[in-house]
Amino acid sequence: MAGVIKRLDETVVNRIAAGEVIQRPANAVKEMIENCLDAKSTNIQVTVKDGGLKMLQIQDNGTGIRREDMEIVCERFTTSKLQTFEDLSAIATYGFRGEALASISHVAHVTITTKTADAKCAYRACYSDGKLKAPPKPCAGNQGTQILVEDLFYNVSTRRKALKSPADEFSRIVEVVSRYAIHNSGKSFSVKKQGETVADVRTLPNASVVDNIRGVFGNAVSRELIEVGCEDQKLAFKLKGYISNANYSMKKCIMVLFINHRLVESSALKKAVETVYAAYLPKNTHPFLYLSLEIAPQNVDVNVHPTKHEVHFLHEDSVIESVQKHIESKLLGSNSSRTYFTQTLLPGLSVSESSEVKSSTSDSTERVYAHQMVRTDHRTQKLDAFLQPKDKPPVETSKSERPSCSKDSEPLTSDSVEMEDLKDSDLIQAVEEAEAQTERSRETEQPVMFKGLQEMLQNHSFVGCVNPQWTLIQHLTKLYLLSTTKLSQELFYQILIYDFGNFGLLKLSDGNLTGLPMLLDKYTPIMEGLPMFILRLATEVNWDNEKECFRDFSKECSYFYSIRKQYVLEPESRDEQQDTDSWRWKVEHVIFKAFRTLFSPPKHFSEDGSVLQIANLPDLYKVFERC
Repeated sequence: MAGVIKRLDETVVNRIAAGEVIQRPANAVKEMIENCLDAKSTNIQVTVKDGGLKMLQIQDNGTGIRREDMEIVCERFTTSKLQTFEDLSAIATYGFRGEALASISHVAHVTITTKTADAKCAYRACYSDGKLKAPPKPCAGNQGTQILVEDLFYNVSTRRKALKSPADEFSRIVEVVSRYAIHNSGKSFSVKKQGETVADVRTLPNASVVDNIRGVFGNAVSRELIEVGCEDQKLAFKLKGYISNANYSMKKCIMVLFINHRLVESSALKKAVETVYAAYLPKNTHPFLYLSLEIAPQNVDVNVHPTKHEVHFLHEDSVIESVQKHIESKLLGSNSSRTYFTQTLLPGLSVSESSEVKSSTSDSTERVYAHQMVRTDHRTQKLDAFLQPKDKPPVETSKSERPSCSKDSEPLTSDSVEMEDLKDSDLIQAVEEAEAQTERSRETEQPVMFKGLQEMLQNHSFVGCVNPQWTLIQHLTKLYLLSTTKLSQELFYQILIYDFGNFGLLKLSDGNLTGLPMLLDKYTPIMEGLPMFILRLATEVNWDNEKECFRDFSKECSYFYSIRKQYVLEPESRDEQQDTDSWRWKVEHVIFKAFRTLFSPPKHFSEDGSVLQIANLPDLYKVFERC
């Protein structure tokens, strides 16, 4: 027997419709916030109790509701924003169906307090099932509207049971309000639980979009944002917003999408943008996106879903493709910030940091995590340190401590006579002034010798030579790229200055070069630079002034002794390959060994690109999740 078709009672119809529009407390908050924004509000306050199930209160300072309209304000299909169906083609407001307050009143107890600018007082009225319970009563109140929603879904027990915990529902409310706060940067939003004085979300009326993102999602997101914006006259759309750069990623994609200032979702756009980020972010990580699309109203269909969280628009594929290309171009331009060599600031250890390191090493019971573990020991020696490569027959050298003189050379006496002519008092005064000046320079220069850089060179682990100019070393959990040329030049300059008093006084009978100082044991400079060294000694050293002579000679000598890329030729034969191995051995086992004990690095090495940090183990773990 066929069933009898009956017309549903109007109350049942309204409750079914209300269940489609208001699915959970967050939907009610969204609908009421949009009404507040349509009323030109600049200050919106949301108060919640038990996740919105017990009480929801939203207050604004908008235009308010007229006393004459309060009787029908909660009835279905009553609105001030739409008159004819054709108006949908140019709709620019959030609401247009007149279903928000009506749907809420069918599943909750609603109380509205409102005041317009020209009213003498505010009016309060209560509603149930879309109808006014009693005539509005005058009361005190500020301009704007306050809507109080109590006992949400009190008459729909199945929906109430299906909802999650109050804490989860409150987090959804905070999520909705925070997204509208980001988009409406010129307005103030706040969300808090009833009885608490501190708001969970609070934005200021003069805050920018980035300020609001910082307040909601934190500094980690806000400092890695890229501003995006494009416009296409042909497709009649405009894009603006902020996206995270290639340095930032999270486990779950956060996409705040507004189309014509309406919070919506678009799985197609989200998938297209994440496809772009897949080339930049580690696997299973996602970006942060805030995008605002303004499309010509006649091209958008907003009447698609009861909750209005979906919209359709013309040329959807073309618009998404255009947005995808623009975001890809922005990411491509910002990807240079991931270059490791831009980090020229040396993270030197402070006193507190060094004490923390010492305490952590001494405490054997403290756990060392994998991403903080140092797997090398700077005290470890290699076998090839005892296997010195064969050098070419070296030129005759002489120890700097005891330089030998030629057979024809004999001690000078003229300078000794001149020294005797000086008065003892003048000599003593000159010596005291020199010692005082040296002491002052030591006091001023010693703090500049940067303890962090010196400690790094003393306790480094040698990794290898990139080329004659650059060398890789490891210190603790960091990998550094060092300029071998600059550091070795400074090393030999300091050796020359410190040992200048050990050079003997010689008289050369002829002008021939008979030997070179041996500044470091087992180290001979590259002789290809000798002609230029002799030339520069004649042209660049001021031989008339003693102080300048010492300084210039030491600089030119250190320049000659340092490792120079232009003097190290590419190996073409077996013998030349041995020469290549020879300079690599000298860099590792002679020069960098001297850095541990004989070198006081100046501060400017941490600022001029001589020392570059290129990797950090904890940062690598974030990318590769392993060592």
